[in-house]
Amino acid sequence: MKFFTSILLTALLSFAACLYLPWWSIALVAFMVAALIPQKPGKAFLTAFIALFIFWFALCFFLSSANNNVLVHKLSILIIKMDNPYLLMTVTALIGALVAGFAGLSGSYLRRSK
Repeated sequence: MKFFTSILLTALLSFAACLYLPWWSIALVAFMVAALIPQKPGKAFLTAFIALFIFWFALCFFLSSANNNVLVHKLSILIIKMDNPYLLMTVTALIGALVAGFAGLSGSYLRRSK
């Protein structure tokens, strides 16, 4: 139950934080959720990783599908040197998920050190 609660709470709070704060506020949210909900470090990393991967991929998908993926097609050619917008969305989601995962791991270790 803590696993799904952490995923849902991390994703929702990250969405709310990204409305008003910079992109790296996802790390603060993942850190706080992992510090407040007791879990093993591996599970804390996994919950933050899953929550942000799903959140950022879905956000990228919905924002880019509003304009028929025009910008994502052009950016994928520039960044990954191939016309594959879904690969670029996956890479973007992976970067955000790693940031949140390591922040969640740090929050879990902080809780364990008390």
